[in-house]
Order: sequence, then C-alpha cells, then structure tokens
Amino acid sequence: MAAAEPDVRLAQALAPLLHRQRDETFDLSRVVAVVHPTRRVIAYHLLWRDDAHGAWIPWTIPTDEEIVWVGYDSTTHAPTDVWTYWHGAILHMPWPRARVEVDVQWGKHGSLPRGYRVSSLPALRTMNAFYVYAWLLPDFWLGNINRKGPWCFCRGYRRYRDFSRPLPVDDRLDAVVRAVDPRASLRAVFGRVYSEKPWWPWVGWQEVKGAT
Repeated sequence: MAAAEPDVRLAQALAPLLHRQRDETFDLSRVVAVVHPTRRVIAYHLLWRDDAHGAWIPWTIPTDEEIVWVGYDSTTHAPTDVWTYWHGAILHMPWPRARVEVDVQWGKHGSLPRGYRVSSLPALRTMNAFYVYAWLLPDFWLGNINRKGPWCFCRGYRRYRDFSRPLPVDDRLDAVVRAVDPRASLRAVFGRVYSEKPWWPWVGWQEVKGAT
C-alpha cells in the first residue's frame, strides 16, 4: 500500500547516494522505495535502462533491476547497515555514517557499499573477473544486433573502478510503499516484466560481509 507521509520522509532521508562508474552509458529510469512494516529496513529498487550483458538473448526486456537495502535505528532513524545485491549474493556492511553511499558497477550495475573490501567478493564475481568478462565475452557485439549499447569497456582496470559520477536518489523516488511483498507496486511502476530479485536481504540468499 502507499506509504504514509512519515514513511515518505524517512525513505527520502535514508535514500542512498549512488556513485556511477565514470563511463556509464545507461540511465537510472525508476526508483521505488519499500518500507518494511515490521523491521527497520527500507529497500530501494533501482531500475536501470539496460544491462550491458545479455542484450542479445531473444525476448530480453531492456531493463536492469538492482537493490540497495538500508537498515536504520528505531530512535534516531540514522542508518546502521547497508546491504546490496551483487550478482546473486547479498553484500553487507555496518554503516555508522550519516549517508549511505553505494558504488555502481559499469554496465551491469551490481551495487557495492562504498568502501567495501573488494577482496571479499564471491569467486568468479569479483571486480577483476567482470573486467575480464568485459573484454573476452562476445555479449556486447551480439547485443548490438538487437539494440544499441556499448561495444566494449575499452579502458584500463583503474578506470573500471572509477566511481566518480554522483547520483542522489532522494529526489528521484517514483513511489514509496509500505509492504512485505512489494510485487504489485513494482509491477505498477516498473512494468510486468523485470528481474524480480529478492525483496529483503534475509530471505534465502548468500550474505557476504566485506567491512573495511
């Protein structure tokens, strides 16, 4: 259901600051904040315009859903934890700072809590691995047969990790809802076909801790 005004203000206050990779070509299209009714967590569902990989697969819808979850204190409403979706894993960091900040991977938009220890990323899903995939896989060339996208990530690894384009989310919330199951709201805002990734970080997914 639609959130009450206090939930809207809380979702705006805790909305993360995204740091896009310097050469990112896909825009952030929609954002839905979901306030959990009984637990102190807000999910920020981010819908990017497309994904650099897999665009060649028949009937693929040109969108890419990612998620950032923010835990907060019951009294002060200050952020306490951040979880992010990273290619099938949930990354977690305690967050005692004033504003949640998240680095956004080029092309695939995997989300990293800013300052996350990248050596803790799951095997075959490291930053190094995705950088290599960007050079070796034929995805980009095949994808351009179906729709316009990047032809490669044609720069070095240091540039791949250059998250220097800030994107605030607090003024981009298309909807704020209060729900355990947000599917109806996400479909209303994102459309019927989207990734349908986990609603909450504690539901049956591998959690990877990477505090600095």
